[in-house]
Amino acid sequence: MSWLRLWLGRIWPVMRLRTIMFGLLLLVAALPGVAAIMLRVYENALVRRTEAELIAQGSALAASAALNWPEKTAPTAEAAEPRDADDYTISTSIDLRASAILPERPAALPSSTAADPEASRMAAQMAPAIAETRHVTLASILLLDRQGIVLNGRDTGRSLSTLPEVRAALAGHATTVLRHNGAYTHPWPLEWVSRATDIRLHHARPIMAGGQVVGVLLVSRSPRALFRGMYEDRGKIAAGSAAIFLFLLAMTALLGRTIVRPIEALSRATRALTEGRPADPPRPTLRITEIDGLIRDFASMAEAIETRSHYLRDFAAALAHEFKTPLTGLSGGIELLQDHGASMSADEQARFLANMASDAQRLNRLISRLMDLAKADMRRPADRARCDLAEVLARLADGLSGEGFAVTYAIADGSSEAPIDAPALETVLTTLIDNARAAGARQVVIEAGQDAAGSVIVVTDNGNGIPEGDRARIFEPFFTSKRAQGGTGLGLPIARALIEGHRGTLKLDRVDKGTRFLISLPS
Repeated sequence: MSWLRLWLGRIWPVMRLRTIMFGLLLLVAALPGVAAIMLRVYENALVRRTEAELIAQGSALAASAALNWPEKTAPTAEAAEPRDADDYTISTSIDLRASAILPERPAALPSSTAADPEASRMAAQMAPAIAETRHVTLASILLLDRQGIVLNGRDTGRSLSTLPEVRAALAGHATTVLRHNGAYTHPWPLEWVSRATDIRLHHARPIMAGGQVVGVLLVSRSPRALFRGMYEDRGKIAAGSAAIFLFLLAMTALLGRTIVRPIEALSRATRALTEGRPADPPRPTLRITEIDGLIRDFASMAEAIETRSHYLRDFAAALAHEFKTPLTGLSGGIELLQDHGASMSADEQARFLANMASDAQRLNRLISRLMDLAKADMRRPADRARCDLAEVLARLADGLSGEGFAVTYAIADGSSEAPIDAPALETVLTTLIDNARAAGARQVVIEAGQDAAGSVIVVTDNGNGIPEGDRARIFEPFFTSKRAQGGTGLGLPIARALIEGHRGTLKLDRVDKGTRFLISLPS
């Protein structure tokens, strides 16, 4: 399917989010109109309902006509069939999707024979009932004798015996057919929506007397078409469509204000951040949870990038300064040896070479510690990193204790493990212990325990402490008060980077009596 993805990728247009949202909402808003076009099933049900009404009406009128016949009446074939007591449905045969639509009913033809006198008397007796029924149902009702001659209406005395539905009724079978309604015009262009607009149902039913067909009842009526109902409710449909469209516009405006505008503002802020300009994240008045979270994350990212940029600038300046001093010494020593080396004594040459070697060693230490700091900054612990505190602390106490310097430790109950890699914890504690030794401490006490947030490790020494002016800078890269003793000022920054890489904190907790560092590691 890769070829399909590539093809779609070539033809897929790049659209604005507003366009996509408006198109989606417009599609949803148009669904009722599409559903109206697909309501042919409902229209078919309306046509079948009309047929059922004609069948019921024709049955009642045919039974009344049979009762008015002079001969004894007999049940029709349909009435004689047994039926379920719970079956109250009328069987219909018309289906708009399958039934043929016949041409308009032709005019009645002249007849050379006269109508049956008995049938004419029956039609006269039924005239009031037929008139009332026609007035209420708006249906056309014609009575025909056994020859197919019309007994009432303007075509009285003329013949409809050639119609297929009349022939079927004269044979004893009730029949319903669909015919075009020639009297109906097409004043509305949208009437193509409804197939039943220009058709008329014709139901022919036999009138049975004495077990024989003595006449035919021909009932016809136009069904209630779908479009007619839509036209009658045009005001409600127009109001609903207008309401849907207004709701669509309101929803588009709302989504544009709550989603599109903040995203566009975030895009502008991102470009500003890329170009080094101040990035101002958006502050929308209409807020949603996901966009709020995205804006907060962007603000945090921008703050972190700004902090990192300042850190890199300061770090680069400090690094240049740290490298400049030994490089200056090396350059000066090389120039002196080049210019005056032949005239120098052996002691002077040895002194200059020793200074150059000391500067080279300092550069080597700086490079090594910078590599350690970079590794600490980039270090990401493995998932669920753990270490055995007792093992790590025992190894440090045994390896770093010596004559006149003791390292002791205590582990609270339930604190046998810490959420940090063993090498990282060992590096951090070694740095703190070495700093304590350099500050004149004779003892270092390491206490491990737990609090509500996680593991806590406290490192306390009894050294000379940290001068008040240096306390705020001890974690700055290259800051050291032991530069003459070879200090690089990178030990504590490396230790803090290792702890922060494990989502913890390292801070100076007390300086009044010796020095106390507090390490916190979340569970």
